[in-house]
Amino acid sequence: MIMLKYYSNRIFFYTLCCSIMLLNSCSKELDLVPSDSFDDSRAFNTVDDLNGGLIGAYASLGADVITNTSLTSDECNLPKENSTGRGIGTYRWQYDGSGGTITAGWASNYKSIDMLNRALNYVDKVKTKPAEETLKKQYKGEMLAMRAYCHFELLRNFASSYESNGMGVPYMEVSAVSFPSRLSFGATIQKIKTDLLAAKALIPASFVNRTRITLIAVSAMQARVALYEKNWDDALKYSTEVIDATPLANRDQFPLIWKDKAEDEVVWKLKRVSGDSRIGDFYYDTDDIVLYAPAFELINSFDTGNDVRYGAYIKFDDSRGVGTSNYSVNKYLEGNAGRTNLCDVKLYRTGEMYLIRAEAYAKKQNLLLAGADLNALRAARITGYTDVIFADQPALLNAVVLERYKELAFEGHRFFDLRRDGLPVTREPADAINALGSVTLTSANKQYAYPVPNAEIRANSNVKQNPLY
Repeated sequence: MIMLKYYSNRIFFYTLCCSIMLLNSCSKELDLVPSDSFDDSRAFNTVDDLNGGLIGAYASLGADVITNTSLTSDECNLPKENSTGRGIGTYRWQYDGSGGTITAGWASNYKSIDMLNRALNYVDKVKTKPAEETLKKQYKGEMLAMRAYCHFELLRNFASSYESNGMGVPYMEVSAVSFPSRLSFGATIQKIKTDLLAAKALIPASFVNRTRITLIAVSAMQARVALYEKNWDDALKYSTEVIDATPLANRDQFPLIWKDKAEDEVVWKLKRVSGDSRIGDFYYDTDDIVLYAPAFELINSFDTGNDVRYGAYIKFDDSRGVGTSNYSVNKYLEGNAGRTNLCDVKLYRTGEMYLIRAEAYAKKQNLLLAGADLNALRAARITGYTDVIFADQPALLNAVVLERYKELAFEGHRFFDLRRDGLPVTREPADAINALGSVTLTSANKQYAYPVPNAEIRANSNVKQNPLY
């Protein structure tokens, strides 16, 4: 049952809400009741309560998609020094519905969705003062957009294919015990688009907090959804909205994004503070062990002397000992207040929007504008870059695939990008030394689509597993 398992999280949710209410309303006399009997109608009585529930939902969002795509794609290699066992089976494509790593996003996203649906059930019932009405609408818009975001992450991860008739995911719009079936990919997309359109009508343009969902963040979501839908007109429209509102970072500011010292071109990020999970821990152990290193294929794709992304994303240290990797992922190594591996998680950036627009123009045979966008992005990243003229559509589309590999490395895209185009995951010999023969993964292999958790299928027979599992 979808969430259905997640009722066990209600105590956490209500405790969080009550804590926020206590902090914001210290003068109130609290009627203390056991947390497991604290119902939704008492949790959401004021606009501040709605914000408390929303903050809880934001806090529940994680970065599993980033680490899992690093494991299953050609972004990383497995150094010999990694003796921890963390993620190794997934890296070697030895996963099925019984595994916890590859399926983690199913439970975590539906947990977030259930939290949002509980708040959405009461948002219109909350009485407001005239001065609070705009804020209440904003909170509702954020909730709807986040619900769409979580469902889209589920879709990217667990769809049987990215074709309209492929199996998508159940779309949960209420918090209720039920036994939903998987919608088609196309039907899931339509539900996501409906929520995003509704959100866009509610979030004011004046709201610009990049650690929450703004109007421009909704446009970025719409652009990415359109990319997967192959709706090129929408992809052009929404990516342009983001590009016009949020310029690319310059080469001086770009490295600072990954140290959390600049927000240039960041559209939406998950704030991380001391005590939160550290995304960099996946790639590098603070005992000086490189757990997953940048793939040599990725390293060799950069102009290492002139491309600002190379140093921002990859660290080279030839002083490390024999049998260790000289390369490590630098993107999440130095972030919040200099704390190793603790970094804000950047979910949407303008760089991605340029690549979405370039791909959409190319698909519509407008090679001139597609090339202009690709050249503009490269010029922003590479010192001394000279524009390239692309001879035909295949050459341009291949260039976009490569540029996405470089620009969006370690941000949760590569595996899905290859799936979108039906391309195999291939690991070069230098990157496959510890892969135990896991060198090529094609659409004929079951692991090309992530499995739905077996526990979900056992609880709800209406949810069907992806093919071949």
